[in-house]
Amino acid sequence: MSGNRALRRAFRIEDLRALARRRLPRGVFDLFDGGAEDELTLADNRAAFQRVRLRPKVLVDVSRADASTQLLGGPSALPMAIAPTGAVGFGWPHGEVALARAAQAFGIPFALSTSATSSIERIAAAVPGHRLWFQAYILKDRDFTMKLVERARAAGFEGLMITVDLPVGGKRERDFRNDFSIPFRWTPRNLRDFALRPAWVARQFASGLPVMENLIGLSAASTSTQAIASSVGRNYDPSFDWDALRRLRDAWAGKFIVKGIVRGDDAERAARLGCDAIVVSNHGGRQLDGGVATLDAMPEVIDAVGSRASVLVDGGVRRGSDVVKALAMGAAGVLVGRATLYGACAAGEAGAVRALEILSDELLRTMRLCGIRSTAEIGPDLIFRGPLGAQRESSFTG
Repeated sequence: MSGNRALRRAFRIEDLRALARRRLPRGVFDLFDGGAEDELTLADNRAAFQRVRLRPKVLVDVSRADASTQLLGGPSALPMAIAPTGAVGFGWPHGEVALARAAQAFGIPFALSTSATSSIERIAAAVPGHRLWFQAYILKDRDFTMKLVERARAAGFEGLMITVDLPVGGKRERDFRNDFSIPFRWTPRNLRDFALRPAWVARQFASGLPVMENLIGLSAASTSTQAIASSVGRNYDPSFDWDALRRLRDAWAGKFIVKGIVRGDDAERAARLGCDAIVVSNHGGRQLDGGVATLDAMPEVIDAVGSRASVLVDGGVRRGSDVVKALAMGAAGVLVGRATLYGACAAGEAGAVRALEILSDELLRTMRLCGIRSTAEIGPDLIFRGPLGAQRESSFTG
């Protein structure tokens, strides 16, 4: 089946996942698709949305529906942004550019990861004038981190997103089983894995092997992609604390976002510090396994911050109806990571666009089926609070 035809026949995000799985070597696919240890949290992020049921209104004129909203004080055509995902170039050459252009086409913000294979400056040049957020990992080399922040400011990024749930890396066992390690080691297993995907190999070599462009210069000894990535892993700063976060907040004049909070007390402290937005996130289940699902954690965070900061939720969003559920439970919007990543890995920009087409169509369809004409009308009355939803009832106020 040709690539274009396969995309046209992708009606679900799961279809794009299947296309990506067929196209990529197993080790590369599992790098993106997998989670930590037993992947309990990875699965529960998705299951949390599936546990929620909606209560639709009827006999409402929904001949027109509008999914636009305000995110972090600016317009967004959909109540979502593309989440920061690292190393996308291993799935599709400069895959972050593909994702950013898809975000621009749909009028939603795009967040760039520190560990991207496309630089801050490359993304800014690819989507001039678009709403961009830069996600910063905190490295032991604080001067290097601050240089990244300054580069983002100079390139016109409106938001700085600090990831706070990664003092050390998680144990991702799919990578062990696939012999996919950083630094990379050639083994009979991964050689066979790559040989089974010659089209992927050809595309990668034709465009040049990916490099984590933002991190060039992190270590004088880091001359290859693998060495740079390994250096990043060794250089996460486990001593990063609230005082250090406050100094970053004071140093950044734009929107300030903290990603990786799942507790109300942490959220309240972040709001007092002056954060503009909090992303309820467990890193897509890729770090601590057994952690709480983000949708389950979100009501406590919302209760803690009130109107002092916007709350977004990340992890498990695969359907447009998931966006409606998150908004009905009080979120300002969602971040989509794997959903658009599957599209980019399947077919580059066209695949990322297809992912957003699927999500936006499902979102508008769900709104209409629920008797909702605008995102402003999405409220807690849409959530069913019977046996399936009773555990969440105490977190909702009419």
